[in-house]
Amino acid sequence: MRAADLELSELLTVDPQAGELRFSGARAILLDAVAMGLLRRQLIDSVGAAAARAILTRFGFAHGYRTAEAARDELALESDEEWRDAGGRIHALQGMMRLAPGADGPLSPGGATVEASYEAEQHLLHLGRADAPVCWTLAGFASGYLSCVEGRDIYVIERRCLGRGDAGCVFAGRTAEAWGADLDPHLPYFEAHRLDASLRRAAEALGRAERRLKSRAEALSRAAGAAAADAGGLVAASPAMQRVVELARRVAQVDATVLVTGESGTGKERVARLVHDASPRARGPLLAINCAAIPEPLLESELFGHARGAFTGATRDRAGIFEAAAGGTLLLDEVGELPAGVQVKLLRALQAREVRRVGENRSRPVDVRVVAATNREFAAEVSAGCFRKDLYYRLKVVELRLPPLRERREDVLPLARGLLAQAAARMRRPAPRLSPGAADRLVRHTWPGNVRELENAMERAVALAEGRRIEVEDLPEEVRSALPVPSAPAVEARVRTLGDVEREYILAVLARKEGNQTRAAAELGIGVSTLYRKLKAYGRGPAR
Repeated sequence: MRAADLELSELLTVDPQAGELRFSGARAILLDAVAMGLLRRQLIDSVGAAAARAILTRFGFAHGYRTAEAARDELALESDEEWRDAGGRIHALQGMMRLAPGADGPLSPGGATVEASYEAEQHLLHLGRADAPVCWTLAGFASGYLSCVEGRDIYVIERRCLGRGDAGCVFAGRTAEAWGADLDPHLPYFEAHRLDASLRRAAEALGRAERRLKSRAEALSRAAGAAAADAGGLVAASPAMQRVVELARRVAQVDATVLVTGESGTGKERVARLVHDASPRARGPLLAINCAAIPEPLLESELFGHARGAFTGATRDRAGIFEAAAGGTLLLDEVGELPAGVQVKLLRALQAREVRRVGENRSRPVDVRVVAATNREFAAEVSAGCFRKDLYYRLKVVELRLPPLRERREDVLPLARGLLAQAAARMRRPAPRLSPGAADRLVRHTWPGNVRELENAMERAVALAEGRRIEVEDLPEEVRSALPVPSAPAVEARVRTLGDVEREYILAVLARKEGNQTRAAAELGIGVSTLYRKLKAYGRGPAR
């Protein structure tokens, strides 16, 4: 029997009752090509390209070696040459690649030329064009098969690849001695102990990162109190934020688009992280793009990707962030800044769950959950014709409106303590405490920059603090000069007169100036004698 006589129908047997497939007598399974492509992507994202290549090469080697063993038990070929040729035939029958017409085997001087490779196809689909050959499983299979047939170690290296834009894939096989120094860059991917070392290093790096994140989260929870411990890192002591956190967790369980609104610096990205972490997509990536930070001509390419030659500088195919976030969550920050042309394409991507790269005429399905964020009043933008109404409603399936920090004063001190702990850890300093005076000023301030302003203030305080306590002098000037926040009277309480409000204000300024009437009068814009008369009327004695 010759290798050219092999037929898939004769090698493949199916037993529906037992649920078994057998290829050349050995138990086999059917695997979806796209699923294998997704596995490749997950491996690369999880352990890096080098370790992923080692895993897939070793997997291919084992597959090829087992195929050769099973074929020897099942088939009766005429010669060793036929056995060598049968490897490519079997590989093609399994649907993994297609040899070019008249192609020689990998052991020939010119190597074996492949005109179609499922592995290159899937790499292009999920990761875009590569800079180096990517048919790692196919090279491993050929190596394992030939090593079994030849009775010695054969290393098959891919020299050219469809996955990097070559006209075809070319595989060359040699012994280690015949390869010489040319094998050195490839040898680690074939050796099991090298693979174990790569995986061990990756696991150790992931473990260190997880420990750092866990330690940081625990420090934040201890510093901020129990309010932060159960809110995914968000401080939610105030009823307003507790409602936001509860709604975020509820919507996280369904795959609905979420619109997060609020003033700049209120923590919209933190809420997006909470939605992602509480969702079934938590194991997938969370990617973010600031729609206002990217020039309009490049924004469409960043979102949806582009094909090679689509515009000047597009030297290779490139996936957009929609494809990169597959299986996870995509945060479109400052979505209100999208130009009209991109708004139309975003609407289509959300409705059809597919994207079309710039310069291509086919659409690609995407599996991604979109969270949009904006500090604009979208309703007013829609009314003014600045934002598409249909896209607005598509984004606003569920809206999470974040209150500004001035409306959630119960959160100010827990937030400040957590941010102090974070800043101290970055600066390698012991975490300081807030003095009563500093805490009072923090609560009084209206925080127009919200949490971002508070974070900067705490970082400044840690940098300037001389001891283990943050004093009033360590705070920014605008925070130090904060006045008491006027409180609204209860429904049945007496409304304060203008004189009462003036008295409270004057005494607050005097207290901030540490009783110095000259400085207090200058800030109030009145004469010292006028201030003296008012203080006397309030029952305050003369200044010492």
